[in-house]
Amino acid sequence: MRLLANLLRSFVRHGCLKVVDADGKRYQFGPGDSGPTVTMRFADHLLPYKIFLNPELYALEAYMDGEIELQDGSTLYDLLYLHSLNRDGFYRHPWQRALQSVWHALRRYQQKNDVERAKRQARHHYDLKTEFYRLFLDDGLNYSCAYFTSPDDRLEDAQALKLARLVDKLSIEPGTSVLEIGGGWGSLAIEMAKAGARVTSLNVSPEQVAIAETRVRDAGLEDRVDFVLKDYREFSGQFDRVVSVGMMEHVGIGHLDAYFAKVREVLRPGGHAVIHSIGRSSPPGTTSPFIRKYIFPGGYVPALSETFAALERQDVWVNDVEVMRLHYYYTLRHWRQRFQANRDHIRMLYDERFCRMWEAYLIGAELSFLNDTHMVFQLILSRERDDVPIVRQSYVGDLPSSEALPAAAQRAGPRSITAGSRSAS
Repeated sequence: MRLLANLLRSFVRHGCLKVVDADGKRYQFGPGDSGPTVTMRFADHLLPYKIFLNPELYALEAYMDGEIELQDGSTLYDLLYLHSLNRDGFYRHPWQRALQSVWHALRRYQQKNDVERAKRQARHHYDLKTEFYRLFLDDGLNYSCAYFTSPDDRLEDAQALKLARLVDKLSIEPGTSVLEIGGGWGSLAIEMAKAGARVTSLNVSPEQVAIAETRVRDAGLEDRVDFVLKDYREFSGQFDRVVSVGMMEHVGIGHLDAYFAKVREVLRPGGHAVIHSIGRSSPPGTTSPFIRKYIFPGGYVPALSETFAALERQDVWVNDVEVMRLHYYYTLRHWRQRFQANRDHIRMLYDERFCRMWEAYLIGAELSFLNDTHMVFQLILSRERDDVPIVRQSYVGDLPSSEALPAAAQRAGPRSITAGSRSAS
């Protein structure tokens, strides 16, 4: 326990972490102010050594396996909230700094996403039972950041507004041809087709495509939407518009150039693309070892600097950048609450370990948009400088002004939201 205690002393600067080892001996770390108090008990004598070696992976694995028990009313949300407040403390410890350096050096290998490997990794996540996703997503199965005018918006309304804004940014007219890279369960394709577009939607998940095709038929739009089971690198053609929502995070740092080169290649002269992705406002980093192993193998959230460097190398014009800071925090909060409300059903579909794994993922992701540097950005790209209007469009002109928004929405920020998020947990 001595090694782990040394690490935890440098880690916990806000709140308090109480640890009971396998022999019942108690330890306490942190001042106990400006954060939650969390108590956890270890069931295994070797666990402190494992956690010291790789705390962001082995602590969550131990929780998944029941080797860590949270006590005194502590929850997983409390533990991960404490982690999110103190995350920088890990890197003050020499061993953790060294570990981060190794991960950074290996990140291109970890994200070596050739076509077949990328397909396998995407299916690892997206070929889970659709019934499972229906238990925490909105009715349209939108699995990406919604757009909120207020923290109190319904998830369904916020997702509908996100889709409307994307369609607006694409400037779709009857007959506009659109290539969608990463089509999900078809909600955006349906909205684009309703606006008059002819849509070709790429997806490598057979499970998602089967559901998306059914939804398109039910909407009577099968003559306007084609789903293609191909990776973006396997496809060629020419389109008036390109859109990609929640796909760039799966590309990997070593493939950003190829991704943007494909976007440029398939755009007809005069066309433009809209790219929606999670990003980070901090310098380039690495993917959490837990997320890399269990949730999104090969995935990586790119820094804005990495994204723009790749765009520069592809001679692409960035016509507009919109940074959406807290919108994914609100989205993930809805998903987590719905997941917890349906936890018994999800455990019947899978098992308790799966539930704990996904709770760790959803809570950790939620808090990364509150207390870390994660955000979402949307880009409008084109081949030439005058392919889009020289002024920003309305992006759904009936949005309320800031003066008309509820007071909670106007003051929404990390400080004001923290209290609400704690009570919602």
